[in-house]
Amino acid sequence: MAMTDQMGRTGMLAVLRERYFSSPGNTILSIICFAILALIVWTVLDWAIFSAVFSAAKGPGACKAADGACWAVIDARWQLILFGLYPHEEHWRSGLACLVVVVMTVLSCIPYFWNGRSISIIWIGGFLTFYFLMKGGIFGMTVVDEQRWGGLSLTVFIFVSTVLVGMPLSILLALLRRSDLPWISGLTGIIIDSVRSLPLLTILFAFAVVLPFVLPDWASGDKLYRAILGSALFFAAYQAEIIRGGMQGVPTGQEEAAKSLGVRYFHRIQRILLPQAFKNALPATINQFVITFKETSLFIIIGFFEILASGNAAYGTGNWTFAFVEVYAFIALIYFAFVFSLSRYGAFLERRMDVGDQ
Repeated sequence: MAMTDQMGRTGMLAVLRERYFSSPGNTILSIICFAILALIVWTVLDWAIFSAVFSAAKGPGACKAADGACWAVIDARWQLILFGLYPHEEHWRSGLACLVVVVMTVLSCIPYFWNGRSISIIWIGGFLTFYFLMKGGIFGMTVVDEQRWGGLSLTVFIFVSTVLVGMPLSILLALLRRSDLPWISGLTGIIIDSVRSLPLLTILFAFAVVLPFVLPDWASGDKLYRAILGSALFFAAYQAEIIRGGMQGVPTGQEEAAKSLGVRYFHRIQRILLPQAFKNALPATINQFVITFKETSLFIIIGFFEILASGNAAYGTGNWTFAFVEVYAFIALIYFAFVFSLSRYGAFLERRMDVGDQ
């Protein structure tokens, strides 16, 4: 074992020597680059940790006198960033609702639950639990109107609702797009291409502001749900093309063989076509999930207090107006945690499925 470790270290040293120190010129250039990199790392660490102010006990004045970051604004305003306008005494409900979504996501990532019935139960059950925790009205919980939702919980609600509504719709659109009837496939193609040709912001604005003018009062609903419906339609249009591309990667002989054996259409789609299509479209699907989560920040334009709007309020009121960099860095870290975890899980799935093919 010791000999193997020594050989590994020797091999690494040889690679480093070949790449960075193979000649006097490369050696000088490498030293300069490493020195610049070390300076950048030290400057960032000094600003973010060593010279930073973490406690809000001394107020904003301590931050102004310090040379580093003012993380005290996070200490003072973290509840506003995470929970928005949600009633202070009910913050436990908002935090528990976010935990429900995390548990729902973790369960969805376990291979044991990878079937249509289990995934449906997990997502629908988790979503309903999230909704009733946020909304209240049952088990003695006070009702909290959607206009008072905000922060991270609203961002999570928008993302989960968009995926929950948009994914079945995307499957339906993909199947209609490949229909043998020209007028069905053509009309579906027009719908998909029309939605994809519009910016998401335009769709959100149309569903949130314009749609009530053309609908009766009883059908207009709440602005949040109209905007989520527009976001789900936008997600479905892109995801439908991703799924259709995955379907095109499935050999046509498999479906023809199933037809010759008398397998019904529903079973051909459920057990033969869609599993392979999702496997082929996995990288693009994970990428679409990441994009959808980041696009929740656009809801600030139509007046919703999601996490970015909550961050703006955190430094935009009181004496913390100078600490906007720290607030945005904290919000960026939250986005990074969600997106990076999702991308790493996608990479794990790709490796797992590649191994299954060998």
